[in-house]
Amino acid sequence: MPDVSRTRRWVAWAVVAGTALLTLGAVAAWAVATPPFDAIQLYSLVDLLDGVVYGAVAWLILSRQRAGGRLPGLIACAAALGSALSAFVAQWHLAVGGPPVLAALHQWAWLPGLYALVLIMPWLLPDRPLGRIDRLAVAAGTGYLVVTLAAAVTAPSPLGVLPLTPEAREVRTALLRPLVPVLPYALVGLGLLACAGLGWRWRRGPAPQRHGLGWATAGSGLLTLAFLATLLPPVVPAILPALLMLASQAFFPAAVAVVVLRQQLWGLRLAVRRTLVWYLMTAVVIAAYCATVALLDRLLPRSLPLPQLVVTGALAAAFQPIRQAVQRRVDRLVHGEAPEPLLHRVVHSVGSTTDIGATVAAALRLAEVRVTEGGQHPPPSDHGTPVTVPLTSGDREVGHLHAWPRPGELLGARARESLAVLAPVVAAVVDLAGTNRDLARSRQRLAEVRDEERRSLRRDLHDGLGPALSGIGLGLAATRNLLRRDPDRAESLLDRLTDELTARAAEVRELAHGLLPPVLADGGLRPALDLLRDQYARTGLRIVVHGPATLDPLPEPIATAAYGVTAEAIRNVQRHAGVDQCAVSLERRPDLLRVTVTDQGRGMPPGPANAGVGLHAMRERAQAVGATLTVGPAGARGTIVCLTIPLEQP
Repeated sequence: MPDVSRTRRWVAWAVVAGTALLTLGAVAAWAVATPPFDAIQLYSLVDLLDGVVYGAVAWLILSRQRAGGRLPGLIACAAALGSALSAFVAQWHLAVGGPPVLAALHQWAWLPGLYALVLIMPWLLPDRPLGRIDRLAVAAGTGYLVVTLAAAVTAPSPLGVLPLTPEAREVRTALLRPLVPVLPYALVGLGLLACAGLGWRWRRGPAPQRHGLGWATAGSGLLTLAFLATLLPPVVPAILPALLMLASQAFFPAAVAVVVLRQQLWGLRLAVRRTLVWYLMTAVVIAAYCATVALLDRLLPRSLPLPQLVVTGALAAAFQPIRQAVQRRVDRLVHGEAPEPLLHRVVHSVGSTTDIGATVAAALRLAEVRVTEGGQHPPPSDHGTPVTVPLTSGDREVGHLHAWPRPGELLGARARESLAVLAPVVAAVVDLAGTNRDLARSRQRLAEVRDEERRSLRRDLHDGLGPALSGIGLGLAATRNLLRRDPDRAESLLDRLTDELTARAAEVRELAHGLLPPVLADGGLRPALDLLRDQYARTGLRIVVHGPATLDPLPEPIATAAYGVTAEAIRNVQRHAGVDQCAVSLERRPDLLRVTVTDQGRGMPPGPANAGVGLHAMRERAQAVGATLTVGPAGARGTIVCLTIPLEQP
């Protein structure tokens, strides 16, 4: 039960108790009087059903709506109590007689509630800030109620119950005589305007607010047509207005409850849905049977039982399709949108978690829905504490779905079930969106690493090999000038140029080996690391390699990734650690290969561990082969880089 005030709960139960007592009294009085069923009894039946139905609607609204929307509840109370009172006094007057006030109450006790349903209630649906036109229409409807009620209670006996002095009667006549003849037409005109406004909001209003308005429009239209039928020529059957009022109860009361309460009909949806389906199917079958039999009786000889047989067979054949159609529309009224179309819209919102939240909130008529990725906490919101649903993809938790109900509402069981159904789809969409973003970032980092490697190669060629070759070219030109004048100096210069060219050729080979040693083509990771150790030994960095002297042949992508990560880690040691020694450990198991590079240098610089381009390159190489890379401190001093590559089992 929602957090409603104690006063409103007492009022809700008082309305139910009062309606029940008046209804039972009316039924008991009818059983005593047993009057013939004529037009008066049909209208009493309308009043009786109005009291029961709108009593239930009033109880629902008053007992379940936490805040706001009090006027619809009060109108439902007036309709329930007024109609039940009218039915009670009519039957009691027939059974035991009584003072004329009973007959008077039967004439106008129903008036405030029923007229408010026609003139005011449509402008209050759905619950929203009323615009200028809405406020003017509500004021006009209220004014009409005041005038009509004043005319009824001050009318001459037996209709009126308020005794007037001669002077007051003259004032009443002067004020109301011009208005009384036009009041029925004004009622129909204002009712049609109210129905048109409700229909416009159903067709043109915001999508989240349209739920149930189609049914409310149908019920409002039937009520207005019932009063319009009283103004038509006498050729119209006298019972038509009462039949239209009865028909409106299949639409208007349930629609009002659904529109006003929206997500707060928890625990009652099944009862409401089944009751509406039973009511509509009963009405459709009876109406179709009576109308078709009457038509065939006029066309066929009355001595034949053919009309009844034909109609019975046709209704039996059409019953199931009609019931399914009615069931779908009742489900849409009570439950709202089915989850299947919503699933399609969620899948199409793959680009942004904000789009997913907005789509779910609009479909389930919630105040707000947000999706957080990873282990993020729910964002702050003005709507209070959300209902949180975890999002899992496989065995991983990829985020959470946070839902807030609208102000004055609770998140009903239907919305919770819909969120639970949507959670796997939203999780898959969130996971896919995250994968797309990771892929885009990975492509960007790959481009950055490739550009950095190209710049490094350009610097090595431009600053090292390029000047050296230019110097050798100048030396050869000088040697040509010395060949005839000083052959000995020319020969000595040629020797130095030969040594320089040999050294530069060795640098080119080392540069090529640094990019991708040829031995890696055969999976030779340990020989490639030995060559790398010898290369750095000439620069003053001592590398100690631990592990087996030979490794089983490795797939070329795995050997290349392991070598690239190791070479980048050693390069970082040479550039940033400030030491002249590091250790490389190799561990080969049947299911994995682990390479560890450890130094006792300066340690990790402050800031994110993945800020450098070199570390970016290492992580990209590890991800390419499904490996795990960890970079962290090696005890009190230094850094450790550990690469673990899973190997396929034979």
